[in-house]
Amino acid sequence: MLKRVATAVVLIPIVLLLVLRAPVPVVAVVTAAIALATVQEFLKLAESYGIEPLRSPTYIFVGLLFIWLALSATAETPQVSALKFVLLTTFAAALAPFLFATVAMRRTQMRSAYSAASASVFAFGYIALPLAMLVQLREQWGGAFWLLYLLLIVWAGDIFAYFVGRSVGRHLMAPRISPKKTWEGAAASLAASLIVGILLFSNALQISSFLLRVGLISRRDGLFSLERPELWPIVLLTVVLNVAAQLGDLIESLIKRGAGAKDSGTILPGHGGMLDRIDALLFATPVMWFYAIVIFPPSRPW
Repeated sequence: MLKRVATAVVLIPIVLLLVLRAPVPVVAVVTAAIALATVQEFLKLAESYGIEPLRSPTYIFVGLLFIWLALSATAETPQVSALKFVLLTTFAAALAPFLFATVAMRRTQMRSAYSAASASVFAFGYIALPLAMLVQLREQWGGAFWLLYLLLIVWAGDIFAYFVGRSVGRHLMAPRISPKKTWEGAAASLAASLIVGILLFSNALQISSFLLRVGLISRRDGLFSLERPELWPIVLLTVVLNVAAQLGDLIESLIKRGAGAKDSGTILPGHGGMLDRIDALLFATPVMWFYAIVIFPPSRPW
């Protein structure tokens, strides 16, 4: 418990400073490192399923995606960058099965080729694409605020689910997949996310103005148009994001359970591996990206 809290106390300010202040190319480079570390953990788990993964081709394919994100950042307007992102990632996702299957054809044991290619395709879709959406979201107008909102509601939900589940949790949610997750913890997670999400959006203008004054964001990175935001879209979005985050947690538990592993790795003291730490974000980020890009009306912050 002490290691878990200490790690969070150190990492959370660093992550928030990176999200709010760092240029998009720097965010892309750091996210690439996280993606590669997470893919490495996932492929290690895949070995427990009897899969011989295609390590180097997978790392290269994932790395190339983030190199493109870093090089193309802020080159166009947010709408154009989002369109290019959709076109590129759609092409990459369509190409991935053929690329990895072609690489796997070189194997002596044909029996291992399909499973190895499948693991690489899944790693790309499950890990690389959501994290790439995180970077692309940062490029949008109000991107820093969107990421702040996403991270805080996911973290709030995770923290309250953990502590409430441990202290008063009695009704197991999915004992075959995750024997410690309870409905009480899930309810506390949803309540915490709602409180944080409503407070953030209700004070979006004031928060954005404060962050601008202290130099943590530029004007394009805040939400300055939400003087009196409607409550129901905020509630609905926060609920969907929280449910997605909790599903992401359960999916990773399913993968680990099948692999017979308690944690995906040991890189983060008290938290396990990188995949253990970002599993909820992997499911919540595509929802946040879709809302910010497609549903929320885009507007310049000035």
